[in-house]
Amino acid sequence: MVNYMLIQKLRLQHGWSQQQLAELSGISVRTIQRIERGQAASTESLKSLAAVFEIDFSTIQSESNMNNPFTNGVSYEETFAFEHVRRLKRFYIHLMQYVVVISALAVFNLIKTPHHIWFIFPAFGWGIGILAHASSVFNWVPFFGVEWEKRQVEKRLGRPL
Repeated sequence: MVNYMLIQKLRLQHGWSQQQLAELSGISVRTIQRIERGQAASTESLKSLAAVFEIDFSTIQSESNMNNPFTNGVSYEETFAFEHVRRLKRFYIHLMQYVVVISALAVFNLIKTPHHIWFIFPAFGWGIGILAHASSVFNWVPFFGVEWEKRQVEKRLGRPL
């Protein structure tokens, strides 16, 4: 199992974009993206990354990562921060999709059938979904926030709170 958060952490510490890391390592940008999402990577790709970061290959891939993904330099706080940034990014992508699609529907509606305004129905329905997504990302519901997540993780791992 690959410690994908370590790879992202090292990339960010070096101030590299995924494109720059791809160029330095000889790996495609898509492969870098897949690895940072936690998907499988070839041994050759991981060796290239280890060489670029000037770290031992076993630091990136080790059996201990299977039991504890927070090893090898990635703390709980960093893990939660990375996850929060991923969730925030997904929310902003969702919001951009909403704005683009609803705007296109509004233009289409106003050009084709200006006497019947129907685009507000999908805008309202999808808007509820956007609000629900925002609620989860920005912790508007306090009992499902980051602290709650930490307590649940500790509870599942059988560690004292």
